[in-house]
Amino acid sequence: MRDRVDRFADQFQKIRGQLQQVVVGQSALLDQVLWALVAGGNVLLEGVPGLGKTLLVKTLGQVLELSFARCQFTPDLMPSDILGTQILETAPDGSRHFRFQSGPVFTNLLLADEINRATPKTQSALLEAMQERQVTVAGQAHLLPDPFFVLATQNPIDMEGTYPLPEAQVDRFMFKVQVEFPSQDELATILDLTTGARLPGVDAVCGGEELRDMQKLARDVQVAPEIRQSIARLIRQTHPLLAEASEQVRKYVRYGSSPRGGQSILLAAKARALAAGRLNVSLEDVQTVALPCLRHRVLPSFEGEAEGVAAETVLRPLIEGLRVEVKV
Repeated sequence: MRDRVDRFADQFQKIRGQLQQVVVGQSALLDQVLWALVAGGNVLLEGVPGLGKTLLVKTLGQVLELSFARCQFTPDLMPSDILGTQILETAPDGSRHFRFQSGPVFTNLLLADEINRATPKTQSALLEAMQERQVTVAGQAHLLPDPFFVLATQNPIDMEGTYPLPEAQVDRFMFKVQVEFPSQDELATILDLTTGARLPGVDAVCGGEELRDMQKLARDVQVAPEIRQSIARLIRQTHPLLAEASEQVRKYVRYGSSPRGGQSILLAAKARALAAGRLNVSLEDVQTVALPCLRHRVLPSFEGEAEGVAAETVLRPLIEGLRVEVKV
């Protein structure tokens, strides 16, 4: 088992190292995306245009040797443009039959670019794919390739021409990652890399089978009962109508996290522990991954929106105050 953990950590660092050759800075972003992929989760990347979100996803497909498809979301995009559709064909004998023409969702790594520029009807087309790893067209279910990930990018919701994602779909994303603007030195490096005669390239270091092995190992990581109880307590603390809620939560939160929030925290914490070469999940692992797992699952109340209190403002004290209670 120790050898498998060391191999996992080594492979993780190789993947990360290749991504760093193209994506300048953004250390936390790279870690969070890779933790989510190893944990089998989807990722929502939010940031203004031009920060390299699309480049990150394309590079990830190259490094992992996964099939890659990009779907540019626009207001006129239809669900069939993503999932596929039934096509009526005429056979040589004159008979007619329907044939399913698959859409871009039938890939290992789907980039849903600017997902919040499409209408809610089209956004929701990915719901079944993200949760069940299949799509249903004309009453027939079609399995998606394994592994399958959705990495979606979205612009801040106050930008023109955007539609907020439905809560049910947002809940299917393991992480919501805020892509920060680069520092001055990082920006200078980006300008140098992207305006020279030769653009930086990457090598493939991991295939789909190896990635599935990493995912399986991540689920085998042991978690102490006290850690699970701490995560459960944190999820309950986000619900304003429960006794565990703080005064700030009661005032500024309308809806707390779903159970998927707790599942995401535990799986991501396992992935982080393995990436560090550890066989057990620590409280630090939980606290590190909790914010990207919960920031999109905790919805502010009317009062919170009016006063400009973001979900992160409410969540940070809860996460920092998280403790392991050992029962005797």
